[in-house]
Amino acid sequence: MPIHPGLVEDLSAGVRSLYEDAEQRLLGIIARQLADGYEAPGWAVAKLADIQPLRRAAQQVVDVLSTAVDLEVWDVVAEAYNVGAQAGLAELGALGDDDARRIAETTPATRAVDRLAQETVDLVTETHRGILRGVEDGYRQVIAEVAATPLLGIDTRRQATQRAMERFADRGFRTFVDRSGRAWQMTSYAEMATRTALGRAAVEGHTDRLRATGLDLVIVSNAPHECPLCKPFEGKVLSIDGPDGPRDVTVEHATEDGRTVRVHVAGSLNEARARGFQHPNCRHSVAAYLPGVTRVPEDASEDPDGYEATQKQRAIERNIRKWKKRAAAALTPEAKKAAEARVRAWQGRMRGHLSDHPELIRQREREQLGAGNLPPDTGTAGRPGTPTGPGSDVFEAARVRGGDERTLPELTDEQLGAAIRPGVLDQRDLDRIEAEADQRDEAELLSRLRPDGTRLAEPLTQFSDDELARAFPHLGDDELLRVMAELDRRDVDAALPAARRDLIGLSDRELAARARNVDEAERVEIAAEANRRRLLAKVFPDGRLAEDLSTVGDDVLGWAIRYATPEDVERIADELDRRYPPAPLPEAVGAHTVEGQLADRAAINEALAPAEEPDAWNGLSVDWYAGMSATERWIAEREYADLQMRTAYTREQIREMYREHVWAQYLAAEDATNGYLLNRKARAAGVDPATLFSGPAHIAYARASEDLKRWWQDHPRLTLAEYTEQLTGVRNAAADTARKSRDDQQNRL
Repeated sequence: MPIHPGLVEDLSAGVRSLYEDAEQRLLGIIARQLADGYEAPGWAVAKLADIQPLRRAAQQVVDVLSTAVDLEVWDVVAEAYNVGAQAGLAELGALGDDDARRIAETTPATRAVDRLAQETVDLVTETHRGILRGVEDGYRQVIAEVAATPLLGIDTRRQATQRAMERFADRGFRTFVDRSGRAWQMTSYAEMATRTALGRAAVEGHTDRLRATGLDLVIVSNAPHECPLCKPFEGKVLSIDGPDGPRDVTVEHATEDGRTVRVHVAGSLNEARARGFQHPNCRHSVAAYLPGVTRVPEDASEDPDGYEATQKQRAIERNIRKWKKRAAAALTPEAKKAAEARVRAWQGRMRGHLSDHPELIRQREREQLGAGNLPPDTGTAGRPGTPTGPGSDVFEAARVRGGDERTLPELTDEQLGAAIRPGVLDQRDLDRIEAEADQRDEAELLSRLRPDGTRLAEPLTQFSDDELARAFPHLGDDELLRVMAELDRRDVDAALPAARRDLIGLSDRELAARARNVDEAERVEIAAEANRRRLLAKVFPDGRLAEDLSTVGDDVLGWAIRYATPEDVERIADELDRRYPPAPLPEAVGAHTVEGQLADRAAINEALAPAEEPDAWNGLSVDWYAGMSATERWIAEREYADLQMRTAYTREQIREMYREHVWAQYLAAEDATNGYLLNRKARAAGVDPATLFSGPAHIAYARASEDLKRWWQDHPRLTLAEYTEQLTGVRNAAADTARKSRDDQQNRL
């Protein structure tokens, strides 16, 4: 099998991920350090004083990175060498079984593998010495740029710091300068060095296997996306260990003994590499050249747009990484959100580019996860193929079994279903598919829950109880309160008599699906549940009581009270009061007379009297005088009225009402006499005029002015005994004595 560096470059994804994670952590450390204390005076001085904590945090990141890179590089270099060696064995199928077995059992060149792995570790960790300095220099540079900007307030300082951090994130940590003076970002350089080493390891493993059989000639493949460096070597024969320069050689035929073949050799493999062949990202492979058997292609295929398409893909990947870094360096939630939006926009461009160029493969390790290239619409799993070829159930099952963690996200739902159908997957693979399906279901649920990406959908009845529960970990505080209010409303309904909890907990979509296959009785229940949800959406749009209740009917408002908060109930009551305002209270008659006082109290009692208790409602319609004659009925009603009057008030209530009557009569008399209530002698003695309206009549008349005495002729003053008699209707001797005394005083005028 031909081998080229691109076959093993995916092994560098682990190293790249380590450096990307470290870079994002370092950018995050710097951003958090700068964001602390925007409003404090002397911000720049305080930030420069925080260099030591920043250096300690960065040192921890670098220490962890060094250990992880050392282990990762040794593993992937050895794996790349084994991939190349296996490819070499696959090409030796024409050998005899004994020769093939001997070569397969040959001990690998472990020293070469160890040497190459150690060189790679030394090469990539050489950049670590500059990381700490890069962190500190970048931190100081951001502070210097912000300090040099004319500031108008805290917001301006925040904006200036954000712009400086964006420029720093775009530059990255350029911790290594090569021989030509180019400054490399640490992530790009580490990935380039690792991919180069992996390609060398794979090619060495391949050529070592070929060399073990005595094969010295290899042929370069024909790649449609060739670059100018590799194009001169396409379809050419090269020597593994031979001298440099083109030449013609005579070699023995690969399969016919005693026959020789003349072959044109374009140069050595090392010479071609020195001229740029098999550079990073190169897709050209070398395969064993068997003299007399292998045919050299006469014309190399050309795809003038293929190389440009590949380079455009690389440019899109760089932009995705660029905005990913800006998101990591964001100082504010707004800046982070804007950067993440740009990441999604560039991912959309990547999908469009791959759709235009189906021959390109998305390399997810080079940018964030996203949708892969769109497959055609035919075939059992969405793509054409033979019963055992691409697109078939067996083929998709093989992809799942042989794939890694990036394989399942690349497959469509139809392809995952096709992989399950043959029944050849073990439990681990089925669990992987189930986990992937759960992730997709969760993503689909969140997209329905937030259609515009920010606000919750309306109404929430379109989601079932289970769906809302699954969304809990992804909700903010306000969103969580809305969802809890919706679930509380469902609990209220579920607690009602004859409630159908199984219907209440369904989403609108599930409810509609259930209605298609039920009998008429069940359909009536479903219609009632749908009507309940319609009313809820009308009264509680967006999960809150509607601002305008004027269009909601009385019955619906009364029904909605069960779902309302205490504040909502008050609003509903206000709306009903607006529709049915209470009758105004009658004009006050006045408490200066007993009749007026009783009339006022009766009017207030009628307006404010609470409803009868439910247990007493059945007695309101009973005719207690049924079977009596008219005379008997009249007597019974009078006796009941007298009893009611005698027992209507307690003595304390009568005294309180009498004090109210006396005070009202005092105020009325004061207005009528313009304040002249006392005669000259009583005024000189300092008598309180309010005392004239209670107590014995002879004392009151002795102190009253002439104006007050004449006013008493039309508005008689009452003692407590007289007031009690008029209030209860029960005559008493004290009242008779008080009336006689008052009449005597009036007769003297």
